[in-house]
Amino acid sequence: MPEVHLPQLDEHEEEDAHASPTAAHRPRGKSLVTIALEVMLIATGVFLGLAGEQWRESARHREMAEASLRRFRSEIVTNRTAVANVKDYHVTMKKKLAAYFAADAKTRPKVEVNLRGIQPASFEHTAWDLALATQSLAYIDARLAFALSRVYTTQQDYAELSRGVLQAMYVLNPTENETAFFGAVVVYYGDVVLYEPKLLSLYDELLPQIDKALGE
Repeated sequence: MPEVHLPQLDEHEEEDAHASPTAAHRPRGKSLVTIALEVMLIATGVFLGLAGEQWRESARHREMAEASLRRFRSEIVTNRTAVANVKDYHVTMKKKLAAYFAADAKTRPKVEVNLRGIQPASFEHTAWDLALATQSLAYIDARLAFALSRVYTTQQDYAELSRGVLQAMYVLNPTENETAFFGAVVVYYGDVVLYEPKLLSLYDELLPQIDKALGE
């Protein structure tokens, strides 16, 4: 009977043959340490990206607030000058008109009023309008924003009074009914001589606050 020769298995083949099927087919995946490191790096990158974006947004807000405050300061200085230039005239004319109405009908024509126009203060408000449009007021300190709002609201009230007396000029023509026109003007001056010192006080309180916020 002929001899049967079996092929010899080398050492590696014997190991593979005796290795467990599970070990033979186990995928070569990433270790838990590698996965954890990758997750940590991704999270760090996202955090740094968000922090950088937040920093850029905060810087933009600070720039907007500073630009608004500089516009406010320039506008308030202009408006303060406008009020200061007419304050004394209004006080003087109010006294003269009070003397005019205190006189009786016979002596009233002899009372000199010398009204050189009503001369209401005219206010700039572009900085306020722009701050509302760009929402930059939200980036200013809340107390300072409140003080600004108070000033511009008071200016608006004053402007409404001025608009009313200017309209009265067309209804009560001074050349036709001087007494009625002077009556409207004296009422107007009675209000503005109270508003003007208040506005000057608000301006003088507000300007140092703006300078402080600007670091000046």
